[in-house]
Amino acid sequence: MGANDFQQAQQAITLHRPAKIATPQGPWSVEAIQALLDKPLMDLLFEAQTVHRQHFPEGDIELATLLSVKTGGCPENCGYCPQSAEFDTGVKAQKLMEVDEVVRAAQAAKDAGATRFCMGAAWRAPKDRDVEKVAVLVEAVKGLGMQTCATLGMLEPHHAHQLKAAGLDYYNHNLDTAPEYYTDVVDTRTYQDRLDTLANVRSAGISVCCGGIVGMGEQPVHRAGLIAQLANLNPYPESVPINSLVRVPGTPLADSEPVDPFDFVRMIAVARITMPTARVRLSAGRQQMGDAVQALCFMAGANSIFYGDKLLVTGNPDVEADTVLLRKLGLNSRQVQEQAEGCAA
Repeated sequence: MGANDFQQAQQAITLHRPAKIATPQGPWSVEAIQALLDKPLMDLLFEAQTVHRQHFPEGDIELATLLSVKTGGCPENCGYCPQSAEFDTGVKAQKLMEVDEVVRAAQAAKDAGATRFCMGAAWRAPKDRDVEKVAVLVEAVKGLGMQTCATLGMLEPHHAHQLKAAGLDYYNHNLDTAPEYYTDVVDTRTYQDRLDTLANVRSAGISVCCGGIVGMGEQPVHRAGLIAQLANLNPYPESVPINSLVRVPGTPLADSEPVDPFDFVRMIAVARITMPTARVRLSAGRQQMGDAVQALCFMAGANSIFYGDKLLVTGNPDVEADTVLLRKLGLNSRQVQEQAEGCAA
């Protein structure tokens, strides 16, 4: 980053954030982030790769697996989500999975090379009895030697502390988009609700996994605004999933225009530059990207993927396809080779 860009990036702006999250040191303005997004692509990739190599010299790709432990029937109306009870998407409401089912899935993920296991439940906010059951799942998965993550909706402080005591390492709660565009996507909860949950998770000592979705009809300024919100959290999230909208028939956003692949790569690059030590996760939408675009995303600083054939209820590249791609790119060479040899045995 040049001197002028750095000075511009230090200009303070007032962002939509709760008092519980402290004002960060050297906040990023929306204008500074927009200037990054507008850079010539090769210059932006060079800057992002430079930052990436400074903080992740080994160049490894974190492999995480996501399992829907309680599917469908969610009372929220998030316009992108096939699990909303308001939309006819063919997803049927199911009960919380049993412990042995979850452990089998986690062990299979570990055997395939995943190091983090995330459990998702389609709740607006879990009740006390729900958190008690999820805590048992967290303890069981933690016992396999994996990092644990959960995404359960809005979380009260006492629930966050309960999950922390069970061994939860990460909690995922995405901001989705910029605050100015948020009500175009969902109106059954507020942006402040999301920020409050992040503050509750932080207060419990759980690491934060928080990102957003590109391709929901937002304007470029909203994409810059999303990155500003994330980068100005103090501290910024340890994991930042950047999702490309999976257009599911039956959801209000099913007819959204596909994201330009280079615009998506730009989002990855700017996430890396503004949150240099975070795991930037190439998340939903990989199945539609193809190998070349994914390779550009890795060059832009993505160093985490969801690993497995499904993300909650939508498709994802299978393990074999990911193994081949990572081997082609020379990423995770030892881990991928061990996984490939295990499958061949």
